[in-house]
Order: sequence, then C-alpha cells, then structure tokens
Amino acid sequence: MTNTFKSLNIKPELIETLDSLNFIEMTPIQQRALPIVLQGHDVIGQGKTGSGKTAAFSLGLLSNLNVKRFRVQSLVLCPTRELADQVAQEIRLLARGIHNIKVLTLCGGMPMGPQIGSLEHGAHILVGTPGRILDHLSKGRINLQEINTLVLDEADRMLEMGFEDAIDAIVEQAPKARQTLLFSATFPVNIETLAAKVMQGPQMVKVESTHQITTIEQQFFKLETRQDRDEALEALLLTHKPESSVVFCNTKKEVQNVADELIYRGFSVVELHGDMEQRDREQSLTMFANKSISILVATDVAARGLDVDNLDAVFNYELSRDPEVHVHRIGRTGRAGAKGVAYSFYSEKESYRVARIDEYMDIEISPVILPEKPLEKPFYPKMQTIQILGGKKQKVRAGDILGALTKQAGLDGKKIGKIKILSMVSYVAVEHELVKPALKQLQNGKMKGKSFKARVMK
Repeated sequence: MTNTFKSLNIKPELIETLDSLNFIEMTPIQQRALPIVLQGHDVIGQGKTGSGKTAAFSLGLLSNLNVKRFRVQSLVLCPTRELADQVAQEIRLLARGIHNIKVLTLCGGMPMGPQIGSLEHGAHILVGTPGRILDHLSKGRINLQEINTLVLDEADRMLEMGFEDAIDAIVEQAPKARQTLLFSATFPVNIETLAAKVMQGPQMVKVESTHQITTIEQQFFKLETRQDRDEALEALLLTHKPESSVVFCNTKKEVQNVADELIYRGFSVVELHGDMEQRDREQSLTMFANKSISILVATDVAARGLDVDNLDAVFNYELSRDPEVHVHRIGRTGRAGAKGVAYSFYSEKESYRVARIDEYMDIEISPVILPEKPLEKPFYPKMQTIQILGGKKQKVRAGDILGALTKQAGLDGKKIGKIKILSMVSYVAVEHELVKPALKQLQNGKMKGKSFKARVMK
C-alpha cells in the first residue's frame, strides 16, 4: 500500500495544493482512513492531536463538494471555537486550488450579527460548535437538506461538554443519505452509543499516538494535601525552569485556584477554562504561544486544539480519570523527537488511577522523591506581547508590523517573536528591552498610511 497522496483518487487541484504545501506522504491515520473515506463509507477515526485527522476528513469533504452548487454541503462540528478556527483554516488551506469555495465558522462567544449576515450570503462548508449551529438552525438561518458530509471532530470532548442533545437535534435535520465521519482521541462507551445513532455501518480506523511516549520521562509524586501539591509544583518549577509548561486540572475551579496560587508565588501564569470570555481565551493562548507567559493552567477541554510547539513540561496537578486522557496530556511535551517530561501528583485515595495508567501504558510506576526547593526567583519569560488595535479587516499584515519595527524604528529583527493577525486585532511578541521603543513606534508611527492604538499586555 503506497503512502503518498498521489496514490489517492482525489481531484487534481487538491493534489497540486498538497504538493505546494509539501504534503507528500500521508500520516498513519490518513493512510488508513482516506481510502475508505473516499469510497464514501462512514468512518470512526481514533487518533491523538497531531495525527493528521483534520486533513483526513477535510480531503474527504472537499472531494464530495460540488462548488457550482452554492448550498451548504458539509458540516463540521467541534467542541471549542479554537478548534473550529483551526479546522476552518486547514480546510481553506487545502481548498485554495479550488475557486470560489466559501467556508464559514459559526461559534458561540462571538457576536450573532456578523454570522447572520454571512449566512445570508450562503456557504459551501460550515464549521462550528454544536450550540451555535443549533441556534442558527432553529431560527431557520441554516438549511442542511443538501449536506453530503457530516464531521464530528473530537466527539469525546463534545459529549464531555454536554453537547449530546444539540448533536442529536442537528443530525435530525440532516439528510439520512450522507457520509458521517467521527473522530475522537479517546473512545468511551458514550461514543459507541453516539456512533450507533448517527452512523451507518461505520468502519473503525485506530492509530497509535504519533509521538513516542518513550521519549517522555514521567515522574509521579505522592502528595496528600493541597498545600503539598502547591509546594511540589513550586519546587519543580524552580528546579527545572521550563520555558513553557502546561499545568492540567480536572475542573474550572481548580484551574482558578492553582493559577491564583502560582501568581501569588511570583510565577508568570495564565489560565484557560471553558467559562472564559472568548476574547480572554484568545489573549491567554496568544501570550502563552508566543512565550511571553511561561505557564498555562488549563482543563482538558480548554486545552484541546492548543497549538504550541516545544512544550518543555506537563504537570498533572490532578490525575485524569481516564488513562487515555493522561497519555493525551503528556503527549504535548516531547514532540518532534524532543525529550519531554511529565510530572504527576496523586494522593493515596487516587492510587487506583495510577494503577490504571500503569496498566494502560505498560510501565512500572513508583513515587519519586521531590527535589529540595531552590532559593531562586521564578523563571520569567524574555518576551512581552504588544496588542495592536488593527487586523485583517484593516488590511494589516505581519510584514507591515515587522517593517514598522525593523525598518522604521531600526529594531533588531532577531529580538522580535511571533506575530499573530486576527480580524480586528494583532499581537507581536518582543524581547523586554525592546518593549518601550517598539510600543512608541506602533503608537506614533503609521502602517498602511494609518495610525493604530497599541498597548503592552499584562
């Protein structure tokens, strides 16, 4: 069985785009799922983040698309707006060789007005969260009668977040004769129940994690009280000084408690959980991804779709109830062959969770002794983020920001980090010593002949 995209029976424009993106060889999930998807079968795909599942279903729905028919033909449901944005972006990227394809993102936490306006102009592909899609559907703004492909992405998280009724109501309005593709990192019993309801004779494709868990060093610490955990977390952070790390908790309340404690102890921290306003989530993720914040405290659901390279460490402040989720968490460190490290805390009462991880991963787990807390200050990131009140709508590009800072202000380009452009705002990371001159240039200079407001984010 050949492993190249060219071996697939897909539109020549898609092959050309894949070539231009240097996507030559398929990942294991693409190699196993795509031939079945392209034959029109329903498919259940089980694979972790980074396995290439988005391209697998995107190429499937793009192959089913009739561009000349300006109706909604594909619907992709995702648990969070971050993931929906990433999926829509990837679909647009893969579809760029096919003219006039319209992909719309419809998620909660965003103003309704612009979405209603966009829907009036029609679309081929909708990507969104179940609650918001159902909202538009119930008001008659979406017609699903011509849907040929329905995708449930990260179905396990959608069920965890309580979206089952919304999914049922949406599926009710879709044609029976359609292809349904369900992707999930884990496969609890409720996924089987959902699949039985919404799919017809699905074929199962399962691939192991794309990162080698063997490259991840795991340390488990037996700690009885909350205070023990807080002390242990501080000791490990001060000893190892990770540049970027995620601390996982099981609940929103615990995320807030741990983040508050770390801030009190002088660390550079942001939190991420499902109840945050979309704007706050976006800012937290941006500051963490561009390394102007070193620690992200998050729930599993909120961290889904987290797109951060080279995570130095993962901390399980609380062990997950599901060993598969544990593997998924720790797999965020040690990617691309790098050596990762994961620190996990548990109490006597939680020993059964350790036993399940032990059995699931086939490793021998015994508690490790904590290092002594060094008399040092917390690690502080070398970057800071500047927010500019102008984005894609104002035609701002990354090159404009870089040019303003390097050519106009004469700043060293090597000390300028990631630049992110959103629809109405942009973010640029700069090293600390450049913050004042960079801010002055962005506030007083011009880009595209216009002045923009800017501020340093705290």
